[in-house]
Amino acid sequence: MTFFILGLQILLVLTSLLLIALVLLHRGTGGGLSDLFGGGFSSSLGGSSLAERNLDRLTIGIGAVWAATIVALGLIVAA
Repeated sequence: MTFFILGLQILLVLTSLLLIALVLLHRGTGGGLSDLFGGGFSSSLGGSSLAERNLDRLTIGIGAVWAATIVALGLIVAA
């Protein structure tokens, strides 16, 4: 059982880091923190809509795995 908990904790750390990276890859819509770091200049050079949709799907998928991992760890620790 401890290997399962350790595996879930490692999965949680990996998905957390990946989720942070994916959110930072999203193109800013302006007026926010992305403009502070030069996002206003790169938004006109941005990628295609297909790349944005795929990035959205990947972010939602990793977010779902992240949430499921937290729920699983919470249920195991509570038991």
